[in-house]
Amino acid sequence: MAEEKKNATIYDVAAAVGVSLATVSRVVNGSENVRPATRDKVRAAIEELGYRPNAVARGLASKKTTTVGVVMPDMTNLFYSELTRGIDDVANMYQYDVLLTNTDDDPKRAVTAIRNLADKQIDGLIYMGSQLSKQVQEAMKMADVPVVLAGSVDQKGILPSVNIDYQAAFEEVTNRFLSEGQERIALVIGSADRPIDVDYRRAGYGLALEKVGRDVDESLIFSGPRSYEDGQALAAQIHASGARAAIIYDDEVALGVLNGLQDAGVKVPDDFEIVSANNTTFTMVARPELSSIDQPKYDIGAVAMRLLTKLMDQDSLNQKQVILPHTMVNRASTKSAKRN
Repeated sequence: MAEEKKNATIYDVAAAVGVSLATVSRVVNGSENVRPATRDKVRAAIEELGYRPNAVARGLASKKTTTVGVVMPDMTNLFYSELTRGIDDVANMYQYDVLLTNTDDDPKRAVTAIRNLADKQIDGLIYMGSQLSKQVQEAMKMADVPVVLAGSVDQKGILPSVNIDYQAAFEEVTNRFLSEGQERIALVIGSADRPIDVDYRRAGYGLALEKVGRDVDESLIFSGPRSYEDGQALAAQIHASGARAAIIYDDEVALGVLNGLQDAGVKVPDDFEIVSANNTTFTMVARPELSSIDQPKYDIGAVAMRLLTKLMDQDSLNQKQVILPHTMVNRASTKSAKRN
């Protein structure tokens, strides 16, 4: 049985060529301060020995680790998973490794995650989360690396970000229900105090009502559900409120509401209409399939990573707050889909 070849080190490459460790390091890091003939010999030895430079070791010479950190609130949520695919693909294109951390949408855990990533000498950070607390922002400053938000809003517009226009999207859906004669429209959001819910989603809903001369009925606003089970438990309350339509911020929660209503004998969409907001796979496996706001999830992640590569290269950004277009996908959970 052939002896398994051990991993080559920078010392092996230097010994094979007869040069210093510094010379090998300069070749690995792309320095031009090496004679072409020597550079060719070092590269040939790297290929022959199968040497793979360690990212941290490269960082000692280049002051870069070619690693970016990604803070996400829920790795199991399909919305954030699709954003991360876009991040990872662009990171690979620019030869960056990605370190993922999960916070369960807890600001305290987000602070810890950012600090831990900073300790690993990341070159940049992408933050996904529904709350940008003062503590999180302070941790970002202390990390002292470029930061880009993906699917997360900065009300002050200081941090670069990539999103859709959440206010416009929720206003459009509310307008649609109103124009079709719905009188009582429920709104389900993730929290009662976070900006993305209050200042964007709820604000869009309220603006649509205001334009037709109606006040927001607080009994139709539901906040806090995070999971399928939460949605199921909420279904009875929503129906008891007298609502006959609902706009729901999360697909998994929307699926729970849908099934909870149908288990209670409510017919969707004849008795109750639902529009969700992320257009993940959940909307298509539901029966009936869920109408949804369609966010370009992959593109949000990909554009965020591209912005981060520019910042890490110290390039200027033509646009810091990137708003990508959204669309409406009509499926069987709304009556308009049946008419089309």
